[in-house]
Amino acid sequence: MEQKLICGVDEVGRGAGAGEIYCAAVILDPERPITGITDSKKISAKKRETLAAEIREQATAWCIATASLQDIIDLNVLHATMLAMKRAVEGLPTTPDQTFIDGNQAPQLNIAVETVIKGDLKIPAIGAASIIAKVARDRKMVELHESYPEYGFDKHKGYLTKQHLEALQKHGPCTIHRVTYAPIKKLLG
Repeated sequence: MEQKLICGVDEVGRGAGAGEIYCAAVILDPERPITGITDSKKISAKKRETLAAEIREQATAWCIATASLQDIIDLNVLHATMLAMKRAVEGLPTTPDQTFIDGNQAPQLNIAVETVIKGDLKIPAIGAASIIAKVARDRKMVELHESYPEYGFDKHKGYLTKQHLEALQKHGPCTIHRVTYAPIKKLLG
């Protein structure tokens, strides 16, 4: 009997004040288990890099998709996240039989979907998705730091830390800031 293809989906950057939302969909290969997969926030950046490479190499299929700043502004952050999740699942080279999504909300898909709160800790495919999405988004934020060094994107990755809010106060928002976000709107007066 053929094994069911289980897909895990997670997002990164939904709560940030800058940059795109990254979502990944991963179908792990049960014949090639990967140890150490968990919630990406619970492991070091170095370990995430190692695991991300292993996941991309050994998974049956994976896809990383984004929701742009314009998607976030036009749709709001929740709908933009759902769009990125849908893009990630639909971008897989293989159609999964079942998809598990981290959290309590899921996009409309033409396959069986189930949401799992704290899924990145419970379902390895969701943990794998969280890892490759985080590594991809973090790399992009480090790249954007080159263009906008005054904000410190290489450190906080666009999340609204004290350092980031101080930089926003001093320099105002740049082209990658989510100006529709309440804390940034408030700073703009």
